[in-house]
Amino acid sequence: MVGVAVCSSVSSIKALWETRIRKIQKEEEDQRRRTTRSGATGRLSVRVWEDRAVLARLKEKLQTEDGRFVLRIEQEEWKALPSCLVQFSQVQEWQIHRTGLQKIPHFISSFQNLLVLDLSRNGVTEIPKQIGKLTRLRELLLSYNRVQFVPEELSCCESLERLELAMNRDLDQLPDQLRNLKRLQHLDLSMNDFTYMPDCVVGLPALEWLDMGGNQLQHLPEDIHRMEKLHTLWLQRNQLEKLPDNITRMESLDTLVLSSNRLRDIPPLMEDMSRLRFVNFRDNPLTLDVTLPSRKSKTEDDEDDEDEDDREMFGREFMHTYIQESRKRAYAVLNVHCAHR
Repeated sequence: MVGVAVCSSVSSIKALWETRIRKIQKEEEDQRRRTTRSGATGRLSVRVWEDRAVLARLKEKLQTEDGRFVLRIEQEEWKALPSCLVQFSQVQEWQIHRTGLQKIPHFISSFQNLLVLDLSRNGVTEIPKQIGKLTRLRELLLSYNRVQFVPEELSCCESLERLELAMNRDLDQLPDQLRNLKRLQHLDLSMNDFTYMPDCVVGLPALEWLDMGGNQLQHLPEDIHRMEKLHTLWLQRNQLEKLPDNITRMESLDTLVLSSNRLRDIPPLMEDMSRLRFVNFRDNPLTLDVTLPSRKSKTEDDEDDEDEDDREMFGREFMHTYIQESRKRAYAVLNVHCAHR
């Protein structure tokens, strides 16, 4: 009986300790849960306050200009834009310059009222596909960045009138779908790495102004005359050795800059380009050494504007003189040839 009593006592003590252990473990587990909840709440609270601080800072950058709601940030460090910015989705214009911004946020698609997106002089490396959602966007300015690729979705920005991608250095092609930008009038692709003029550029129906200076262009497309509305064409600092004959069929062209190329001759038919007001052939290895005839008189305005005279030395008057001299020499050679027959 004594043994039975002892065993019963031991069992009771063991059961008691097990109950206490379970109770302690439960209390510890509850404490851990409370601590976790408290920490999460604390982190959430900190995040809320951080967002509020960022929003307050961004709110100071909001301005109203010409009836537009503008976000303007300049020369401050904003390598990334916070997601809380979507609370200002009514903004119509972004002007963000010299901030070190590296990426256009995907939530850009939330800004359906955006008319101007100017992120010039930053470190942007990519244009997100979501840009195509901005069907009201009129101007996209990304010059002096590090963009290497343009997505085809940009062609969905049906209201786009101005696109600037100058000085992105490694940019060397555009998606063919961009020819669908029916309203694009102004395109700046200067100081990049294009070796040819993209077909989609020639196919832009409303294009009036094009700058492809400072690239690696070796030739121009034979169908360049399809750019019927183009009035200004900058092609300086390329590697062009000749001009296509069809350039003379560009009836709207009034400004053509061809300085610092490898041109050896000027197409004779350019003499008939009556609308061409300004042209520049400076710093080309042209075959003929042509000197312009001296002017009979010089006004005070002429004397005060030597730079203008200097530009004209290789301008429209020079072009006509060169073509006439080239024609005279061709006739002279032909006459000599006929005389010896």
